Amino acid sequence: MEKARRVAVYPGSFDPITLGHRDILTRLAPSFDRVVLLISSNRQKDGLFTPEERADMAREALKDIPGVEVAIHDGLTVDYVKKIGAGVILRGLRAVTDFEYELVMANMNKKLAPQIETMIVFASPEFYYVSSKTVKEVALHGGKVSDLVPAVVEKALLKKFRQKSETQQS
Repeated sequence: MEKARRVAVYPGSFDPITLGHRDILTRLAPSFDRVVLLISSNRQKDGLFTPEERADMAREALKDIPGVEVAIHDGLTVDYVKKIGAGVILRGLRAVTDFEYELVMANMNKKLAPQIETMIVFASPEFYYVSSKTVKEVALHGGKVSDLVPAVVEKALLKKFRQKSETQQS
């Protein structure tokens, strides 16, 4: 009998992916046969980057982590998890302020798909303060982000904010 594949899904907007996200995948990917970083295409949120841009950056940033792949999904995460036969949803927790949101999401996912478990992983201490939102704010104002995001993301942020600045000046 073939061993069941252990597949996990790490969902989020990843707008953009940070070194904190990469850290979680580096630490957890060896525990699974396959981990899918799932970029949620949320119509209620205006992202800085399109889902396709986020996926391209994530693929580049994660290419050296074995077993990790990147996908885009528009809809409920549990529907995607069921579709690919995964059994675990991975979520990162930075601070106590994230806990309530993650608890509500984990319980809703459990209600929608009782067979799927949510694994909440604490961020490494050096990434407690790193979020996609704060990275964008720092980059917008010309601050240094090279120790917060992969190089591909830093370049994309610089390009994106330079374009916005040029558009506003015209």
